[in-house]
Amino acid sequence: MTRDRNRVCPVELSGGLESRLRGWLQNPRRILAPYVREGMTALDCGCGPGFFALAMARLVGPAGRVIAADLQEGMLQKLREKLRGTELEQRIALLRCDQGDINVREKVDFILAFYMVHEVPDRNALFRQLRGILNPAGTLLLVEPKLFHVSRAEFARTTATAADCGFRLLPGPRLGLSWTAVLTPR
Repeated sequence: MTRDRNRVCPVELSGGLESRLRGWLQNPRRILAPYVREGMTALDCGCGPGFFALAMARLVGPAGRVIAADLQEGMLQKLREKLRGTELEQRIALLRCDQGDINVREKVDFILAFYMVHEVPDRNALFRQLRGILNPAGTLLLVEPKLFHVSRAEFARTTATAADCGFRLLPGPRLGLSWTAVLTPR
């Protein structure tokens, strides 16, 4: 039996995306702070239940905005429940993506694509869309999982696709069990 490595993480397993262990290993604030500043508009592409979107919203502050986009309404509902009645509710816009369209039409200063690009069948289309909405001085942080998901060769193909779509590749931060790259518009 072959395993579908491009399968989207089901909503029923989203609890594992927010564990204390993950918070310790992949501290959202530590990962995002070098890239996200107050007043920015940031996109969490494939936000899941909001593990990074919440930290992003705190970093952009009251003058900033976060677009939390996901393919699954169930993931957005989990984030909506966390936001209800909090100060972050006004900073985070929830957006449902389609299979072939992220549905973001405004320019953004920062994009996070964390452990989701390997789930996308048409990476070329994804990177073209992301390049189209990223401000000229913007940054995209690409992070993909090493173990059981993305090989070194596959990550190299992914970054080559990004380069073909108009991104310049820079070294990403060191994150355990992850491949990383910082992408900026050329």
